[in-house]
Amino acid sequence: MLTRVVQLSFLLIGGTLGVLFLPQLFTLFSFTSTPFINNPYVSAILGALIFYLLNLFLTSPVVNFIKWMEDRLLKAPVFDLLFGTIGLMVGLSLAFLASFWLGSLEIPFITSVLPTVLFVILGYLGFQVGFKQREELVRSVQMARLSGPKKKEAEGTGAAVEGNLYKLLDTSVIIDGRIADISATGFLEGVLVVPQFVLTELQHIADSSDTLKRTKGRRGLDVLKRLQTDEGPNVLIVDQDFDNVAEVDLKLVRLAKEMGGFVVTNDFNLNKVADLHGVSVLNINDLANAVKPVVIPGEEMHVVVIKDGKEHNQGVAYLDDGTMIVIEDGKSYIGNAVDVVVTSVLQTSAGRMIFAKPKNDKSAKAN
Repeated sequence: MLTRVVQLSFLLIGGTLGVLFLPQLFTLFSFTSTPFINNPYVSAILGALIFYLLNLFLTSPVVNFIKWMEDRLLKAPVFDLLFGTIGLMVGLSLAFLASFWLGSLEIPFITSVLPTVLFVILGYLGFQVGFKQREELVRSVQMARLSGPKKKEAEGTGAAVEGNLYKLLDTSVIIDGRIADISATGFLEGVLVVPQFVLTELQHIADSSDTLKRTKGRRGLDVLKRLQTDEGPNVLIVDQDFDNVAEVDLKLVRLAKEMGGFVVTNDFNLNKVADLHGVSVLNINDLANAVKPVVIPGEEMHVVVIKDGKEHNQGVAYLDDGTMIVIEDGKSYIGNAVDVVVTSVLQTSAGRMIFAKPKNDKSAKAN
């Protein structure tokens, strides 16, 4: 179908150019005495025949070029096309206004040629500016939205740094769900940014054949819906992608660096990668650990030993908040409640681990 359209276009262009230029060409070569030479129908047919011959050689390259452009446009993010088109319209508008001023000069070359050049140059520059400065334009629009009631309430507490307004959510923190509760409390300010590639990964998880993954993915989509409907920070979905980067985590880090924002995650490995790239991270696990009750060595606790540990004769118990307690010489207490004495606490971004010994153990009493 596309090939037929291109061929028909060649014939129409050839016929039009034949009517416009062939009579002048015949006059130049003294063919005016030839019958039917001033007939527009003859000129149109001759022009169409000439372009029909060109059509035999140019159809395939033109069709391939159109298909290539179609693929590029379909793969391009919507925001790129939108802001590129806006920039193109602004550039063409400036060129149109400039052509009026040039028309008043009454200089043949300037009034006939320069306006066309201005349309080409300003249109191209407008598209490039709109395409490459799309993030700045998005940021300006978002800042305008934040100048509403929420921003007015925040003015009393001082202005925040612009980069700190953007909190980019990764897949793990969305599935975790605690981000919605934190957002509802009002402790998380600014704009929550969900890149389209994160949303796509979440959708793939929700469509997984594995029941557990499917449940997690649907939970993540529900959490996003809750973030959009609840009172709290605005949720911004951005279409920017990095085709030359395969890993979603690296895309997130790169986008956070471009936007000057924070990565919000509970993924320990992503935390380390972001630190290596100089991107600030808000780790939900760090926040959860920070608000847990402080446990110090020598404190007594009453726990239930549920399984054995990795090392010899160890037992493992858990607090209500999920904190693991490793009990030395606690293997014999599996399935029973026991009073233990804390010996040390290990705190990391991956979580908190408490080491203890049974209270009736002699080494514990010695401490």
